[in-house]
Amino acid sequence: MMRWDATERAAVVALLRRTPTEKDERALVQRITETGSASVVLRERLDPVDLFSDPLEEALAQAQAEIAAWEDQGIQVLAMGDRNYPHRLRDVFDRPAVLFARGEVVAGDSGIAVVGSRSVSPRGCSDAAELAARLVERHLTVVSGLAQGVDTVAHTSALDAGGRTVAVIGTGIQRTYPAANRELQALIAERGAVVSQFWPDRTPDKTTFPLRNGTMSGYALATIIVEANERSGTRIQARKAVEHGRPVILMRSVVERTQWGREYAGKPDVHVAGDVEAAMTIVDDVLERPKQIERLLSGIG
Repeated sequence: MMRWDATERAAVVALLRRTPTEKDERALVQRITETGSASVVLRERLDPVDLFSDPLEEALAQAQAEIAAWEDQGIQVLAMGDRNYPHRLRDVFDRPAVLFARGEVVAGDSGIAVVGSRSVSPRGCSDAAELAARLVERHLTVVSGLAQGVDTVAHTSALDAGGRTVAVIGTGIQRTYPAANRELQALIAERGAVVSQFWPDRTPDKTTFPLRNGTMSGYALATIIVEANERSGTRIQARKAVEHGRPVILMRSVVERTQWGREYAGKPDVHVAGDVEAAMTIVDDVLERPKQIERLLSGIG
């Protein structure tokens, strides 16, 4: 496992400033993983040293100044090799090279994502609130995306229950979307964490929320989709969770109301729950898996 210092962190920021597309960033993460050093990759991509300057030193100095400015604003900068980078997210193939955070980042966080439609029904609100409260009872972090609807209910219920919640947002961390959740975002940063994979001043667009859903899937042990429509962004999170090998729990209405829900219901480790009790039984089964593997290995030994 990579362990980076401040120089490596600066190198990854410098590299990302020179990486214009998501596809390029995926290739960058792969190359850094292969070499084990962002500084090595940065040296590969810069002009050679001449008699008057070292492009590597200049790029690192510029990135270090940026990081210092963000930290002065209370923003944590976590590169993919840092000790505090979320461990489960580090395990997925499309992990962000860097995360920006406010609040307490717990590297070994055990969280369940609770997500769903922005236009949520009264039943969906009730289910989201109860699911979040029940997860808190199990000392699990409630992970969601700070959107209107299900996300807002899940975050709020977790806080009301005295639990920890993490918001994985689709904007830069200096922004709030929707604006109505500005106070909620600040409260989550005080009592949990807010994380973003985008430059701190990035405004939302059609690409940021799908990327955010993939990161949320990677961060969480499993994803529960409470409600969704045919074009809901949560279908992207379902797809990413399947790609990540993470369990997905679809509340029955998702399967009844969407074609993609019916298609995903037949995939490995995708479960359908008729009510909150059934969903929590599946969560308990997911939590039991590491213990079952440990018992199996112990028996073999």
